Amino acid sequence: MPQRKGSPQESCAHPCLPFTASSPGPKQSPEADILKGMIRVARPIPADRIKLLIFDLDGTLVDSKMDLACSVNAMLRHYHRPELPIEVIGSYIGDGAPMLVRRALGDPDDQQFVMEALQFFMAYYREHKLDHTYAYAGIPEALETIRRTGRITMAVLSNKPVRPSRDICAGLGLGEYFVQIYGGNSFETKKPDPFGALTLLRETGTKAQEAVMIGDSQNDVLTAQNAGMWSLGVNYGLSPESLQAHPPDVLVDTVEEMLQALGLAVGAASGEVPSREGFVS
Repeated sequence: MPQRKGSPQESCAHPCLPFTASSPGPKQSPEADILKGMIRVARPIPADRIKLLIFDLDGTLVDSKMDLACSVNAMLRHYHRPELPIEVIGSYIGDGAPMLVRRALGDPDDQQFVMEALQFFMAYYREHKLDHTYAYAGIPEALETIRRTGRITMAVLSNKPVRPSRDICAGLGLGEYFVQIYGGNSFETKKPDPFGALTLLRETGTKAQEAVMIGDSQNDVLTAQNAGMWSLGVNYGLSPESLQAHPPDVLVDTVEEMLQALGLAVGAASGEVPSREGFVS
């Protein structure tokens, strides 16, 4: 892969990631097999009254784990630290870039070092955020289906910094669907604090009971609860295990089920192909 001008001088090639052999998980019970693939409803969302959908980004709209992992390992190599397996780095994603870097470094006491490492990570990630990142299969079609209703507004609220969040949406052709894209540094607080969600409610003139927060982690569920909104959890993302501790109102396994839970239908699914079309630097 050619090195892009201005990027740190570490390679972000796929082989940079160490992988560890994993043993098979516990055998699933027949009941678990039956539940998988079914929409689980704790509180049915009143689809006909919904006017605003607020999406998480990583693990909900896009799979960004590989590029985040490559960037973390580039940072670790730069500071002569051992690289981490992608599965480990994936478990650190969801609470923003500062926390991701701190966890990868082993939670050091030296705050100045953490900030320096964060700056290196962000500089590297800005150059490599679309090397492997892609929209999940069916997401572009789902967003188009929602837009065609003519009554539902869509926005993004991520804990990822706002600039790469917007660049990724633009680079993958998703930006046009959202009236606003906010990131983890758009406000003084991040999810699960409700400030970002409440800001979107105010900006769009939407009542809390007319809005749904859609995401793959407990941060999204708690944000919805803290803002008085509905929550829809997606099991295909980066942090599905956290949804067991904090169950959403509705839990789905696929993008198609997400639309079904919102009373909508979807067209043909898209392929999971990385793209740089429309990349914004």
